[in-house]
Amino acid sequence: MKRHLFIITLALLSACTGSNKKSDAYGTFESTEITISSESAGKLIFIKADEGQELKKGDTVALIDTVQNDLKRAALLAEMKAASNKADNIIGQINVIKEQKKNSEIDKVRLYKLFKDGAATQKQLDDINGIIAVYDKQISSIETQNAPVLNEVDAYKKQIEQLNDQITRAYIVNPVDGTVLTKYAEAGEVVIASKALYKIADLNYIYLRVYVSGAQLSQVKLGQKVKVLIDKDENKNTEFEGTVSWISSTAEFTPKIIQTKEERVNLVYAVKVKVKNDGTLKIGMPGEVNF
Repeated sequence: MKRHLFIITLALLSACTGSNKKSDAYGTFESTEITISSESAGKLIFIKADEGQELKKGDTVALIDTVQNDLKRAALLAEMKAASNKADNIIGQINVIKEQKKNSEIDKVRLYKLFKDGAATQKQLDDINGIIAVYDKQISSIETQNAPVLNEVDAYKKQIEQLNDQITRAYIVNPVDGTVLTKYAEAGEVVIASKALYKIADLNYIYLRVYVSGAQLSQVKLGQKVKVLIDKDENKNTEFEGTVSWISSTAEFTPKIIQTKEERVNLVYAVKVKVKNDGTLKIGMPGEVNF
């Protein structure tokens, strides 16, 4: 009787083991995380990036104090305006001389006609040519004086463009749609350039990183549809559809936290499975894959 009970028990255990098929690979969920940093230094005026908050691409999330750059820009604009006025005055002088030269050239044409008719002398022609030559020298001299002023105006323009760029960079614009994972700074703090302000990730799609042995590698292909499982409770799993999005081209030693199908395998290949997230999946959550 005892022997019969033992055989029945073994049969039941075998049936249970057969129905509880192990998954092909195990791993944890991750996402593409982006750390947003300050591009300038100063006091953080505001930051609208609380942990768990959904942000849109193009949202202005934070502002770093721009007062000093605004003041520098205003001073440069005033100096550029003064230099521009000086350049305008010089150009005005040149225009006056050019007008005088134009009148002299008209007189020269008239004198030349008179000279051909014998009504004007060579000296008169020489005198008008001399006057025109003087005008040309005056114009050249004034243009030489104006060149440094124009260069000064150009230098002011470049400095103002540089300040405009710095002021623009003081506004932190969110680069992607996503969820704020971590907030590193608060309004009122003084930050330096490259200071991390917050971390964001698009959680609409999340990736399960698993590791497979060389023997399993032939079962895995890019774009392949697979079953992704997470624990629903102690006895049940929740199933998702996933797509193999990346397969490592090099082998690595098995991470300590990962179980593999063959326990004695030392070298494995990393695989990423892309999964549509309904809000259930979290970064760091364990998961399983059946190929």
